[in-house]
Amino acid sequence: MIFCVEDDTAIRELMIYALISAGLDAKGFAEGNAFFEALKEEKPELVILDIMLPGEDGISILKKLRSHIETAYIPVIMATAKGTEYDTVFALDLGADDYLAKPFGMMEMVSRVKALLRRMRQAAGKELICIGQIQMNTADHTVFIGGKRISLTLKEYELLRLFMENPGRVFTRDQLLNQVWAPDYTGETRTVDVHIGTLRTKLGAWGSYIETVRGVGYRMEAKA
Repeated sequence: MIFCVEDDTAIRELMIYALISAGLDAKGFAEGNAFFEALKEEKPELVILDIMLPGEDGISILKKLRSHIETAYIPVIMATAKGTEYDTVFALDLGADDYLAKPFGMMEMVSRVKALLRRMRQAAGKELICIGQIQMNTADHTVFIGGKRISLTLKEYELLRLFMENPGRVFTRDQLLNQVWAPDYTGETRTVDVHIGTLRTKLGAWGSYIETVRGVGYRMEAKA
């Protein structure tokens, strides 16, 4: 399912028609509120998101998508006005996966959608990570322990993923800040300790897999 967020009715209907004609399911939304209501019922494979929208603009919507664990990794193509380089670069920096400069052709749109979906499906081939009883599916961003799903915030999930992809590696607090938050993050390293603490609590008995390396940082290893 492709979600198209575009306030121009004629353009939105044309986009949906082109996608359906190409064999893809698609739904359209004129503004952010309707889009977020639909997200509660169904998670799309991809979102085409116009920057210029009534009410909440596309940049703000993109920020919300990337800040929540359940929507953080839905691929997004931003539709930007031709010549607005700043908006395009800003959107890509915030985590957009591709962009379309308006006015764009429907064949170009369908081609970009299919190409991005192919890349995402290929990446999904390496989707399952397991350490001990902890199982992470990176395709749908879920974590299970002994078959029971646990709920994590985006930062907790990203910390756990980093540890699980690098078992036994010691990370300093600064390295964790750089990789999970941002290289230019100005907060204190205490932020890492707080998030590690809540992550351990949610992992329950398996929280001990995340070890404190005194004077250095943290690492993750399964216990025998």
